[in-house]
Amino acid sequence: MTGASLLLLYGAALFLASLLGSGLPRLLRMTHNRTQMVLSLISGLMLGVALLHLIPHAFVAAGAIDTVMIWTLSGLIFMLLLLRWFHFHQHDFASAAADCDLTSPDEHHHAHAHDHAHLPEQAMGAIGLFAGLCVHTVVDGIALGAVLIGAVPGATLAGVGVFLAILLHKPLDALSIETVMGARGWSSFSRWSAAIVFALLCPLTAALFYFGATSLAPHEGLLPAALAFAAGAFICIALGDLLPEVQFHSHDRLRLTLLFLLGVGIAFALGFLEPAH
Repeated sequence: MTGASLLLLYGAALFLASLLGSGLPRLLRMTHNRTQMVLSLISGLMLGVALLHLIPHAFVAAGAIDTVMIWTLSGLIFMLLLLRWFHFHQHDFASAAADCDLTSPDEHHHAHAHDHAHLPEQAMGAIGLFAGLCVHTVVDGIALGAVLIGAVPGATLAGVGVFLAILLHKPLDALSIETVMGARGWSSFSRWSAAIVFALLCPLTAALFYFGATSLAPHEGLLPAALAFAAGAFICIALGDLLPEVQFHSHDRLRLTLLFLLGVGIAFALGFLEPAH
């Protein structure tokens, strides 16, 4: 398959996965333990993809390790500042959903009054979450588009490591938006509109970067910079956002650790399936 064909396939899968994450609260309740297990697996996969796939690919494209590490550090710092500014990852879905679980008219009346009292603050919280995750998914799209540039025809698994890291993480991001907007009292139409925009953003960014960078070729510095920058962002998300969610849990410590190692192992194994850098 060509890079464009893989881009179409990956983009469609990411779009559907994101919409699935947005619809999960309407189908089932995401418990605390389930969330922690998924986060452990994804953090290991993202860390492995960054160190075993994106950075080596960037080094081959750049031919200078100093340049690669500068861009990697830039991506890490950018994502750290983004997390600090927006604090956009919401992983306690059970408690957020419970905030909306009103069982009596009195509770409904109290919550209704409380929502009106703090409506501007709550609206800005949801908007900040949405804006932060949109910037995050733009970085994901750049990483996917960059890793598919130069894909050899017939290499059916080109970029599959990056694709899987994004695919497994995207439903949780969409679920964050749906849960927080629902807890803040946004209408169903508004939540679905945000879900569709968010679901389209990563595939569109990947396509724009892929075709834009291809039309600008040869541009020797663009591809390694994008790959290394995305690697730094992945490392920051894995170590600075996802793992802290699970590392302090005394319960299920062994299971969470094994899932983290499984994610790293999957990233390592994918190196045997992908084309050589």
